[in-house]
Amino acid sequence: MSEPSLHPSALTQAAAHWHALQRQGDVSPAQQRAFMDWLLVSPEHLREYLAISETAGALGEALRAMPIDLDALLASPAPQRTGDNVVPLPARAPRAAAPAPARRRQLPGIAAAAALLLAVGVGTPLAWPHTTRYVAAHGAPRQIELSDHSVLHLNAESEVSVRMSLFGRRVELERGQASFVVAPDRRPFAVHAGGLRVTDIGTTFDVSLLREQARIAVSEGRVQVHGDGGHGRLLADLSAGKVAQVDYRDQRVQLRDEDAASMTAWWQGRIVFRDEPLREVADRFNRSNALRLRVSDDAGALRLTGNLRADDLGSLRAFLDQQPALVIQQRADGIHVRMRGVADGAVKKNSSN
Repeated sequence: MSEPSLHPSALTQAAAHWHALQRQGDVSPAQQRAFMDWLLVSPEHLREYLAISETAGALGEALRAMPIDLDALLASPAPQRTGDNVVPLPARAPRAAAPAPARRRQLPGIAAAAALLLAVGVGTPLAWPHTTRYVAAHGAPRQIELSDHSVLHLNAESEVSVRMSLFGRRVELERGQASFVVAPDRRPFAVHAGGLRVTDIGTTFDVSLLREQARIAVSEGRVQVHGDGGHGRLLADLSAGKVAQVDYRDQRVQLRDEDAASMTAWWQGRIVFRDEPLREVADRFNRSNALRLRVSDDAGALRLTGNLRADDLGSLRAFLDQQPALVIQQRADGIHVRMRGVADGAVKKNSSN
């Protein structure tokens, strides 16, 4: 008895739609289960999908532009029985209702599919999606090599979830800051953060969740930034040396240039800030130090430029003392910073006489 299969053209179309959905990266658990059920019905399904994946580079823009209508795909009628021994794909019956012989007949197809996975060098850890959470505590940034040999630099007080599967590499930056040195791989690599999807196109890049904006900086290669969790419009196409700051509320984009050394300076424990609000500079120092920098609301918007060690509070205090608009007071609970008022100016003038 031959394996159940779709007509070749329908099978190819189904495989292409599943491939496009997987490349999109935002696959729900229910969709992933439906896909795996489809994949394991017959070795032909797996072979066709792998053939689509193998030729994806050649198909390029044609596949990425393919409209994805999963509901229509699943709701479409099965092909009619013909005289050439092509039969429709059987509906998947509930496990309890399936007779024992039918289950035994399905085993060769599933076993053949699993054998083919192994034959192409895809082990179980890659074939089935798995998610790993990484957390960096206060004052303890981390460097992590992921299972695909990409390198994750996770700043202190930061957290990510990394989901690896046969068809994609997806990272959720839940808080803080992370840099990615992405290893070459056929699978797409995408970072979701602050309502954005940052898609790698062979690169090293950094994503940081600030108070009011998400910041994406590219030191090598290129990334694309899409809004609305990846379903919205293209907000930025960034090459090396470019930085985009995307507002959380309206996804307004500000672009600027920055040298690669500044983008990755925090890997070596330095904080480089160029015309940045003092409140955000304070947040970066507070990730690394027990003595916190406490900035008043009026001083928080003051924009500063500097290059300091993250753990050198003495240099930070001296740097802030040089700012004529600020008043600095060190107390038991931290270094307090506020804007200088008229009365403060008069006191300073009288004390110098």
